[in-house]
Amino acid sequence: MGKELYENSALARELFEQANAILGFRITDLMFEGTDDDLRQTKVTQPALFLHSTILAKTLGSDFQPDMVAGHSLGEFSALVATEALSFEDGLRLVYKRALAMQKAVEEHPGTMAAVIGLPDDRVDAICAEIDDIVVPANYNCPGQIVISGTLTGIDTACKLLVAAGAKRALKLNVGGAFHSPLMEPARTQLADAIHATAFQQPVCPVYQNVTAQGETNPETIQANLIAQLTAPVRWVQTVENMIAAGASEFMELGPGEVLQGLIKKTNAEVVAEGMS
Repeated sequence: MGKELYENSALARELFEQANAILGFRITDLMFEGTDDDLRQTKVTQPALFLHSTILAKTLGSDFQPDMVAGHSLGEFSALVATEALSFEDGLRLVYKRALAMQKAVEEHPGTMAAVIGLPDDRVDAICAEIDDIVVPANYNCPGQIVISGTLTGIDTACKLLVAAGAKRALKLNVGGAFHSPLMEPARTQLADAIHATAFQQPVCPVYQNVTAQGETNPETIQANLIAQLTAPVRWVQTVENMIAAGASEFMELGPGEVLQGLIKKTNAEVVAEGMS
């Protein structure tokens, strides 16, 4: 991950080495040569993804001139750095603190997530609300696909009820915890202090944030939404729809993988969605 960037760009090399110094370990060694187990460590996964997408955006130079940006969950930090609302250094420090805080919350409050396919959003919402346990929608990814999050028993119950209600599938995911749910409250509190202590600037273009699905430019609003993000759902469908309503017709995904391109196309087949890694 990111190795080609490192080898072919002096700016990328400089930023990657700066990241190694900030983190206190050579994350580049793990990104370029680490095992799957190495990369699955939360303290590695989150900063690695952030670094890949953020450094890629910076190496584009003047070619990176978006009219608006968005990021899915962790990707919101990359979007904020790419639009100069956050400095690279501060963004990386916050992402690392986020990773450690989330890992601690997972250890204190075990939970999991499940993907629900083929059931209307409002039906999923209603069934989750009826369960006498913590189960909430976590990611509104695309029409007909929602990820739910909650306690281990709550998710088991929800999967049975959702399939009985007509869902094509309700499959538990191989994740470390109940992200974007109330079980992340300890991490939200811990990260809030770090976000409040960090300087935010007005971005060069609107940043469509997960919590509101609206394009934001006010630094204080951006901070508040970023804090709320850990325990609130990622409203990706609404984000894409609102960006299109604001004039977006071409989307470029920066970073590893093609997941967001697929979600965008499923939300609106008429727009162009491409990637760069």
